Amino acid sequence: MSAAAPRQWQREAIERRVRELGPWFHNLDLGGVKTAPDHFLGDYPQVKWRAFAAALPADLSGLSVLDIGCNAGFYAIEMKRRGADRVVAIDHDEAYLTQARFAAEVSGADIQFQKLSVYDVGALGESFDIVLCLGVLYHLRHPLLALDLIYQHVAQDLLVFQSMQRGGSEVEPLAEDYSFAEEAIFARPGFPRLHFIEHSYSQDPTNWWIPNRACAEALLRSAGFTIVDHPEAEVYVCRRNRDHARSGAVYPAKGCGG
Repeated sequence: MSAAAPRQWQREAIERRVRELGPWFHNLDLGGVKTAPDHFLGDYPQVKWRAFAAALPADLSGLSVLDIGCNAGFYAIEMKRRGADRVVAIDHDEAYLTQARFAAEVSGADIQFQKLSVYDVGALGESFDIVLCLGVLYHLRHPLLALDLIYQHVAQDLLVFQSMQRGGSEVEPLAEDYSFAEEAIFARPGFPRLHFIEHSYSQDPTNWWIPNRACAEALLRSAGFTIVDHPEAEVYVCRRNRDHARSGAVYPAKGCGG
């Protein structure tokens, strides 16, 4: 039996479904219909994507991609547009996944969506050539644990990472160790610093930890990633350091046993 032909969406039907599934955080162009035309960040995430798109291969043929925290699927769809052989996109929010499935259908993108937390990526049971972790870290109560689990279970080669950053953009050159008496280093603007949000930031109670630049880079290195490109102020392209010797995640992800 041959596969059914993809549904041809009429503009009126797209507009109606976009309204039904709103509000949207990703401003997607679905058949000429914008999902979040009044986004407070402008044409987001397209405006962010333009700044680092050239840092990834234009042809992803034969490669697998995992999009962690996919929201409405903008980046997952872009990966399919570049010819990725397989794209898996996960999010813990069913409303975002419903938006993403609809967006992928309208766009004709064959993407596998799963409701899954970043803390349970081990349940996927596979690693991927490229892992996207964009706009996720500051929503996590346990950010380093998440990076450890990504390293341990799903990152095979490239990690593309982005986090909102606050504080200074300086990066302090640090020694391997300091004496117990050293205190001044902690007050320097370029020391790695993770700002904790107890209640809410930008009217979003899911914003928990916001790093400065030095901290974002230190977190990636500590989790076992080598930064190979920094194409945009908040974006890092990293490779998995296979010789990483530090201890990893404090617990195995669900589905991995142990």
